[in-house]
This record gives sequence, structure tokens and C-alpha cells, in this order.
Amino acid sequence: MSVVVVGLHGRDVPLDVLERLAVADRDLPKALARLCDSPHLSEAVILSTCMRTEVYAVLERFHDGLADIDAFFQARAGTSRAGALALEQRLSVAYDDAAARHLFEVAAGSDSAVLGEGEILRQVRRAGERARTERAAGPVLGGLFRHAIEVGKRVRTETAIARGVTSLAYVAVAMAAERHGGTFEGLKVVVVGAGEMGESMATALAEAPGAAEVVVVARSRSRAQPLATAVGGRVAELRALASELAVADVLLTATSADEPLLDLATAAPVVRSRGGRPLLVVDAAVPRDVEPEVGSLDGVTLLDLGDLRAYAESEMQARRTELGRVGEIVDEELERYRTGVLGRSVAPVVASLRNAAEELRLAELARMGARLERLAPADREAVEALSRRLVAKLLHEPTVQVKLAAGSARGERLAEALRQLFAL
Repeated sequence: MSVVVVGLHGRDVPLDVLERLAVADRDLPKALARLCDSPHLSEAVILSTCMRTEVYAVLERFHDGLADIDAFFQARAGTSRAGALALEQRLSVAYDDAAARHLFEVAAGSDSAVLGEGEILRQVRRAGERARTERAAGPVLGGLFRHAIEVGKRVRTETAIARGVTSLAYVAVAMAAERHGGTFEGLKVVVVGAGEMGESMATALAEAPGAAEVVVVARSRSRAQPLATAVGGRVAELRALASELAVADVLLTATSADEPLLDLATAAPVVRSRGGRPLLVVDAAVPRDVEPEVGSLDGVTLLDLGDLRAYAESEMQARRTELGRVGEIVDEELERYRTGVLGRSVAPVVASLRNAAEELRLAELARMGARLERLAPADREAVEALSRRLVAKLLHEPTVQVKLAAGSARGERLAEALRQLFAL
């Protein structure tokens, strides 16, 4: 059995590739079911964010299991034969300790476009919870993801990696503010999406310099209204997006839609009606909410995840000094996790050995029952205590040795020897 992670990060592949592989929240049950239909996978978790799509899995047959995960990615990408080969070459793979380390680094925010970002920790938690709800994650991945959450919390408590702007939502708002002289005073800003990312952008906007007129656009008015109220804005339905953009200064968008919400055909007449007034569009969605061609229209500046990453890069120099301490924490937590896993791996053998010994002890006492009945109660208790101490002392050293060697070739030999010698 091996724990593996297979996936892609936005820094390593073009945005259009990452878009095709993204797994929307509503598609998770079907995607997890497909993975777990494989006889070579016993558990699976999918972590799909605006920056990455990764599959964590427990493989019962390593190479066959990897082939099934690769087929899962190929099916989502829908590429040609040449494209399939290129995709396979871009997929990164890590297993066992390296897979655990990778997840810990992700949860810590040290593998994010914005170091220490808060969203990724929530996304890791949600990915693990969804997989457990769908019965795709069991004790192995469930334990791994719970430990990753602990790592993420510890890193943010003990280091300054999360100090300052620590999310793509805040980066999007900061970048938009910079394009308008550092303030939103007197501007009309349209925020599309009332989900986690949309909420974060609206919150960042409310905290930014200058009082902007905020319009929250979403499919669900009931979900958008509390957000709009919280930031002092108003709600508009998605079908009114074009009319809202006709008089807007900034569009911030980050939804989980499968198709662009603003295409060239819709945007062109809106832009013409503006009479050359500039419009800044920040699209933080994967897949993209705005067709790239919209950026070619006169007066429109379109920024996407690539621009957000570049902006965040320039803001993160101070936080990089914290990476050394983050690495130390990850090392410590990896050792703690590994020790726990290894202990659990030999626990069934140790438990079986102790149960077998206890059954023998009780059987021998029962066989001597008639003789023991002739003893005084205190003497019978002394014999009982003696038998328990004798069994405990005999099993102490084998138990210690097999636990100390857990996870190594020697540990496997000792565990197998116990199974054979005691018919466990």
C-alpha cells in the first residue's frame, strides 16, 4: 500500500490546461466515484483550486493505480495522443513521505502563489471533508488531511508567513486599487460571485482605501444579499451583468462556472456604449469567467491569474524569510506523522499477539479451575496477578522491537515472524 499525490500546479502549466483539469465542487462526487471504481485505489481525495488540481490516493497496486489516476486526468483534459503525452510529462508524482510533505507544504501556504494564503487551508479541509462524505477517503487519507490542517494552523501561529496580504482575493483588490492610484474613492466596482472567493474579494474591497459603490452579481440573490449588505453594497442578478458593466469602473470575478460569464460578443457592445471610458477587469476564476479576447477591446484592461501571481511575487520578499522556519515545522510534523503511521502499521500485529497470549492465559487458568477453587481468595488473586505479569514481561521485548523497527525491512521481517511463530 502506498499514498500518492498526482497533479498539476498553475506555475508549471498554461492556464488553459489548468482550466480543463479543474474539478468544480458539484462535479466532485462523480470524479471521486470514478477514481474509487478502480480496483487498485482504496481511497481518494481531490484538491482542486484556482492554482492546482491534485489527486491524493491510497494505492493497493502501485503502477496500476498510477495508470488509473493518469487515465482520470487524460479523460478530463480530453487531449489528442500528442497532447496526452505532453500532459503526462507535466503531471508531478510523489508518494509516501514525499506525498505527506507536499500536502503539509500546501496546507502551510508555502506552495501557494501568495505565501501563507488563508484560502488554501480552508480548501484542504473542505477537500478532505468532501471525500469523507462521499466515502472516498478512509482512515489513511482522513488522518493525513487532518494532520495537514494541524500543520497549517501551527505554521500560521508560529511564523509570520501569513502577515499582510495573504490571499489571491486581497491581491486582486490591491492590484485593482494600484491601477486607480491606490484608492477606490468614487468608483463603481462589480463583484461577480457570492462564493468563498467572491466573499473574500468583497471583504477586501470594503477594507480597501476609498469608498466604492459595490454591486454583488450572483445567480442566487439569497446568497448574494447578505454579502452585499455586509459590505454596504447592493445586489444585481447575473442577467444584468452587461448593464452594470456599462457604468462600472472595475469588474472583479471569481466563480466556479464551467463557461465564461462574459464573452466577446456580450462585452463588445457594452464597451462601445462606454465611449472610451476605461474598464479594469480582474478575472481570478479557474476556468476563466471572462474570455481572453475581451482584453483586446479598446479601453479594457484584462488581468488574470498570471497577472495576480506576478503581482503577488513582488509583494512576498519579506515573507520568504519565514520559509526556513516553515520548513522546520513541516519536518517536525512529518516525523510526528510518520511515527504515528508506522506505529499504527504494526498495531494490528501487536494487538493480535497480546490477544492470543491473553486467550492462552485464560484457557490455562480455566483448565486449572478445580485446583484454584481450593485456594483461598487471596491466593487465587495472587496466581491471577502472577500469570498477567508473566505474560506482560514475556511480550514486552518483542512488542518494543517490532514497534521500533516499524516501517523498515527489519520491521516487516519481525512482524511476519510474529505472525508465523504465533499463528496470528
